[in-house]
Amino acid sequence: QVRLVESGGGLVQTGGSLRLSCAASGTIYSIVSMGWYRQAPGKQRELVATTTSGASTNYGDSVKGRFTIFRESALNTVYLQMNSLMPADTAVYFCNVRGYEALLPSSSFDSWGQGTQVTVSS
Repeated sequence: QVRLVESGGGLVQTGGSLRLSCAASGTIYSIVSMGWYRQAPGKQRELVATTTSGASTNYGDSVKGRFTIFRESALNTVYLQMNSLMPADTAVYFCNVRGYEALLPSSSFDSWGQGTQVTVSS
């Protein structure tokens, strides 16, 4: 079982910055992708950013140019640097990691963190 531990959420004023981190632990043979999603009250969960083992990245349109995702592969950790935060960024942010626990197709995993609250005040 792969466990994710998130940290870094909190309260910040408009224009401020926060950095989220997510560390994966457990039986991990390889990681295919790591990413962040968010869910605001009354809204569906949406993509924030993802990064793959090949270092390609993908961002949601609303965060492009403001957020940066990067990973520290040796530590199975992914970060989300959030700059120029706006009230619309207020949400619970969830970490997602996909990969394999062994060299077997049947060993794939798709794990989610518990979520960390980010609140941006106006």
